[in-house]
Amino acid sequence: MNNYIIVSLVGLVFVVILVGVPVYISLGLVGLTSLLVHYHVSGSPMAWLVIPQSIYNGIGYLPLLAIPFYMLAGEIMNRGKITDKLVDFALLLIGRMPASLAQANIVASMFFGGITGSAQADTSCVGGILIPAMVKDGYAPEVAVGVTASSSTCGPIIPPSIMMVVYGVTVGCSIGALFMGGVVPGLMIGSGLMGTVAFMNMLHHYPRRTERIPWAEKRRIILSAILPLGMPIIIVGGIMFGVFTPTEAGAAAVVYSLIVSLFVSRTLTFREIPGMLRTAATLSSTVLMIISCARIFSYGLTALQVSTIVGDMILSISNSPFVFLLLVNLLLLVVGMFMDGAAAVIVLAPILTPIAQELGIGPVHFGLIMVLNLVIGAGTPPLGVCLFIACKIANIPVERGVKGIMPYIVAEIIVLMLVTYIPPLVEFVPRLLGYSV
Repeated sequence: MNNYIIVSLVGLVFVVILVGVPVYISLGLVGLTSLLVHYHVSGSPMAWLVIPQSIYNGIGYLPLLAIPFYMLAGEIMNRGKITDKLVDFALLLIGRMPASLAQANIVASMFFGGITGSAQADTSCVGGILIPAMVKDGYAPEVAVGVTASSSTCGPIIPPSIMMVVYGVTVGCSIGALFMGGVVPGLMIGSGLMGTVAFMNMLHHYPRRTERIPWAEKRRIILSAILPLGMPIIIVGGIMFGVFTPTEAGAAAVVYSLIVSLFVSRTLTFREIPGMLRTAATLSSTVLMIISCARIFSYGLTALQVSTIVGDMILSISNSPFVFLLLVNLLLLVVGMFMDGAAAVIVLAPILTPIAQELGIGPVHFGLIMVLNLVIGAGTPPLGVCLFIACKIANIPVERGVKGIMPYIVAEIIVLMLVTYIPPLVEFVPRLLGYSV
């Protein structure tokens, strides 16, 4: 009976979200229901007393400051035309390589991912520039959409990553270790997508840029990109060498991007700052509301001993880490198609992570598996956010976008399998830097 109640509660979250109720309300309502069940079972009045405490503790946690910082840094980048400079530099690096504009799209997403940590921001900013450029260059719109939506997965994998911040806070894992664990998988995703573009080019002969860039123009592009490229170096390098924490790195990124945009490139004015703060606050509040309400849900599931019960159910099927990870990948790929990644992490990480640790799977390795699965889901139908954004920019139906993205989803799943079953790909860099994984 207890198992039936728990399965019903977890399933109820997804049902309520799918019918259109906002995620934070869904989590709060189901959390209240779980506490009501706990009160009915145990008779403890503490079930109701923890509600305000759970909401406060859900957002009153210092590492969560990283979320508004990185979102504000991304907003400054976009309004300060820093994204344009990174795209120009990516085009210069790719040069006259076959399918040059598609390859530059992926490289630009890798640069951008090293600053904002958001797949949606990547799709909007880089796609807003390169999707029209690719279509104008002769690419089919669905190809431009496929390359852009799939390459945006680099955002939450290459550090920093908002989704990793959420996972780290949810399960009590080192955010710095998670960031460093994403370095190799992020580069693998980028390389895999570039390889897929090269393969698709052999079949379809995509447009290739043949004009030479004058040395004066190359010099201008390089000089204008040096300062923007300093931002991911500051973020990743500062965390790697222990100069500051991931949260402090977000604050440093904001200050750096403001100085560059206001005083060096002068592409931003002081009048625009209130609008950027408002946008970043609005975007951050969405995530923080989800986290705060998820704390109620998490407490209710903990009180009902969900992790223990689910763990026993899974281990009764098989106690093999290989089988468990296969089941987790299948579950998360499906969940990612229907649910926001951060919300899915908050709901599922407290349930699945203890089971993974019992089977000898490290929390950093498992965190990267979760994030990578859910990010792939952001590009897949029926509710892939990045796919919808890219299709809207290209002004094509989602059905055409699905056709364009499928080869790249296959490449990402191959990388996912490698990351899943070869733990050193994730754990090598954090161990090298002294993190516990």
